[in-house]
This record gives sequence, structure tokens and C-alpha cells, in this order.
Amino acid sequence: MTGGQVVRDVVVIGGGQSGLAAGYFLRRANTDFEILDAHDRPGGAWPDAWDSLKLFSPAQTSSLPGWPMPPTAGGYPTRDHVVDYLSAYEQRYGLPVQRPVRVKDVLRATHALSVRTDRGIWLAKAVISATGGAGQPFIPPVSGRMMFRGRQLHSSAYRSPDEFAGQSVLVVGGGNSGAQILAEVSKVAATAWVTTEQPRFLPDDVDGRVLFERATARVRAELDGHAPEAEPGSLGDIVMVPALREARERGVLGTVLPFSRFTHDGVMWPDGTRVAVDAVIWCTGFRPALGHLSHLGVLEADGRVAVRQGRAVRQPRLWMLGYGEWTGAASATLAGITRNARDTVQAVLQSIGGVEGAGPA
Repeated sequence: MTGGQVVRDVVVIGGGQSGLAAGYFLRRANTDFEILDAHDRPGGAWPDAWDSLKLFSPAQTSSLPGWPMPPTAGGYPTRDHVVDYLSAYEQRYGLPVQRPVRVKDVLRATHALSVRTDRGIWLAKAVISATGGAGQPFIPPVSGRMMFRGRQLHSSAYRSPDEFAGQSVLVVGGGNSGAQILAEVSKVAATAWVTTEQPRFLPDDVDGRVLFERATARVRAELDGHAPEAEPGSLGDIVMVPALREARERGVLGTVLPFSRFTHDGVMWPDGTRVAVDAVIWCTGFRPALGHLSHLGVLEADGRVAVRQGRAVRQPRLWMLGYGEWTGAASATLAGITRNARDTVQAVLQSIGGVEGAGPA
């Protein structure tokens, strides 16, 4: 402590998968660092996911650097399996996670950044922001949404289909979360799947591992100056996990285009058709949780931070990790975070004058 402040070479904000991956490489380099996590338990945002959530990649390809995720029955890890793995990973490598510590803002200081929290101030030569987006669920603006008397919830608040038994439910969003939630809610409720375009279903033998390999190959081709091969499939396409194959057999994977507005008891489609519904589940994604950077002068009009290879353009002591494609290919996934974390930590260490031990896992 110096004058009531904690002084570290590097501070990582966020103790989820991205923060832990960065911590692994920082630990290997014997860096003086600390990870500040707002949660009161390990696992990042994973403990808040719905009860039946499963990854669409096998355990062996959904691992953080250094230690493969233990295999699980059925091949696809569950939410609780991921949480247990992240908790054990943190302990395995003795990562210095402080929790719960809520970061209020990050400010410029002399030859450092000042990380102001509800438990004091940390000074750091470099800050890696790895807060993800789970704290910022996105619901698109739709006319009349506030007048709707039924229930609305984002997928981040969804837990189980049981609470919708016997109801009429709209599931909005054409990604993997929307598909998986629709598959189980449709077993107990009358459902309609609302998407802006026809979902892209992958062949049954293509899982997240294949998608990640294809995404990696495309990135490498672009870095080498070659045109990437036009192989079908992207990380946003829907993987036909067993629950979705079963839903397909029941014929519930058809979609309808978005409604134009809400009514008091339901929704109205563009042709004037009105439908009464009891609930709407918004599977419409997240926005990056960057409120802690609002006073640093780095946020652009779109709410993101302009980066060059993960480093903030407007603040060279700040790195962004794990927020999605704009901070690194597949960086928001367990399968993709290792390469991004390794490269980020290597760059951080070079910037503060220490590069030893930050090589491949």
C-alpha cells in the first residue's frame, strides 16, 4: 500500500474466462498483477446462465490455457461443469483474484492508470479490461414495449421452462441461445420463434470446435494476405446439439419475422394481425460493459473502444480483452480466448518493460 493505494504493474478488471486467461500468462511471466472481480464467487457470468445451458463445443476444445477442461458425460459441458472448471482453474494457478471489488472508473494518473473501486484505489502501469458484456443485456427498442402487461425477460434472466408452462411465449433472437431456449420452452408452452432472418443451421456433425477452427483459419489467411477460403459456417450459426435435433423432430424450429409493435396483451405484426401472448424472452445479445471507462475519454460513439491489436487507440496503457470480434477473433469464447490473452499479455509486458516467460502455453 502507498498512501492508501495498491500499486501493481498490471491490473485486470474482470475475473471471468478472459481475466483468468490473462492471469495465466501474467503469472507465467512473474508479473506483479491483480485481478479485480465484481462477483462474490468464481466463474464470471457463467453461474447466471440458464439451468440447462450447454456449450456447443466439446470440453477439450473449450479450455483455458495450460489446463484442459475435464471431459463430461454427453460431450458438451453444462453450465455447472464450466463453473466448476473456472473455479478450479483459478485455484490451480493461484491467481490473485480480489472479490467482490466493483470498479467505479479508470482515470489517468502520473505514469499510470488509477482504478477507483468500492474497496480503494489501484494504480497500475497497464490495465486489461476484461469485463465482457453479460452485465449489459440488450433489448431492441420496439414500439409499445412499456405498455405490454405480460412478462418480458432477457435470456440473462431466464432460468427454466417450468415457469412458462401452459403459456403463449415468443422467443426473440436467431442465435444459439434463442434456439436452445426455444427448444426447451416449446415442450411446455405454445411458442413462436421471432428472428430478423432465417437462422442458419449447421450440419449435425459440425460443432463449435469446427467453427472455431474455420474462424482461426480465416484470420490466419487474412494476416498472411491471402483471401480466406469460403467455407460455410461462422460462430453465429446454430449448432445442432442434441436438444435442437429433438426440437427439429417436433417441428418447432420454424421462425416468423419480427412484430412491429406491442399491444397491452400481446403484439401486432406489420400486416395488422394481433396475437395475445403471455411472455416474451429476448435472446438478443449483450453490449460491452464499459461504464468503468466512461471518464477515461476512450469510448467512441458506438459505445466501444477503438483498438489496434487489442490496445486502446486513445489510451496506450489500456488493453481490451474478450469482448468479441472487435478485440480479437473468437475472443468472447472459451475456445478462442487463449490466443487473444497470450498476445495481449505479450504486448502489455513489452509496453512496461518485461517480456520474459510470456510465450505459448
